[in-house]
Amino acid sequence: MTDIDLPAENATPTDPTVEQIMRRDVPNVGPDDSIAVVAKTLADNGIAGVPVIEHGKVIGIITETDIIAREADVDVPTPVPFLDAIFMADAGPDFDEEMRKVLAVNARQIMTSPVYNIKNYATLNQAATLMIDQGIHTIPVVNDDLELVGIVTRSDIVRVIARLENEG
Repeated sequence: MTDIDLPAENATPTDPTVEQIMRRDVPNVGPDDSIAVVAKTLADNGIAGVPVIEHGKVIGIITETDIIAREADVDVPTPVPFLDAIFMADAGPDFDEEMRKVLAVNARQIMTSPVYNIKNYATLNQAATLMIDQGIHTIPVVNDDLELVGIVTRSDIVRVIARLENEG
């Protein structure tokens, strides 16, 4: 787990905190839940990512992309004969990761871990920066005890930015 615990020293008085914009009713799954349960949780709740919780702590996250990747074609390394040996041409750095997700049967096997979390008192700016820098769309929000208290998505941030831009 990678927690982002940044001071809000650069925050302006109008810079909302993650706690003000996060979704509080966060569905979650356990590490032994099936892929079917995970997919249903994502679909039924209209969210892009669901945290995986074990012993009260966030241990991973599963996104729509993880579920969709199970259905995509996997680029398999190509055998290349050379002299008396056969080498496997590299199918790319993601082959092992793609195969892991395709073969997954439960949440633990498909989840992304470690997961980036953000503290509930972080600012909108810090959440947006984390999303852009790490290429993520959904961030679990935790308190100081690292317990899940919410979730923030790119659409949550866009909604707040739209409101702030229309006020100013």
